Amino acid sequence: MDTSHPSFISPAPASAPAPDLAAMDVIFIEGFTGDTVIGIHETELHRPQPLVIDVHMGLLRARACDTDRIADTIDYGKVCERLRGLMAEHRLQLLEAFAEAIADIAIGEFGACWVRVKVVKPRKFSDVGAVGVQIERRAPASEVPLSRAGAVLRLIGSGMVPDDAQR
Repeated sequence: MDTSHPSFISPAPASAPAPDLAAMDVIFIEGFTGDTVIGIHETELHRPQPLVIDVHMGLLRARACDTDRIADTIDYGKVCERLRGLMAEHRLQLLEAFAEAIADIAIGEFGACWVRVKVVKPRKFSDVGAVGVQIERRAPASEVPLSRAGAVLRLIGSGMVPDDAQR
């Protein structure tokens, strides 16, 4: 392969294996709208302004596909309730910090292994449709739930081999 061509990009070095994204289910909320006080300018700090939020939360093949139980997936109704609470209670100034708080909630409270959060201030400026930020985060590999086979492989990789009594 000719690597002297300027468009050639070396592959990234191998790192810890990521969860199999082909088997990921994505639960999403798009266009969640609410008013909150957020910003850095004096004009933004005294009155609520609208935000539009999109949240996409990934689960490694949600068990709800098999069980048909809401307890086995992310309940987007509860996520919406949590977003309403965050909008009422936060004391953040930057959209980046607000998006990070949403990502932390999705991963820490709702068990997402991956999340994409988009936070938009619509019509912030008269000549711009919207401004905002979009972030993506992954749960630490140690927090991503594994299948039984994955758990056994993790044990083998750590030098421990499960015996028949554990099966």
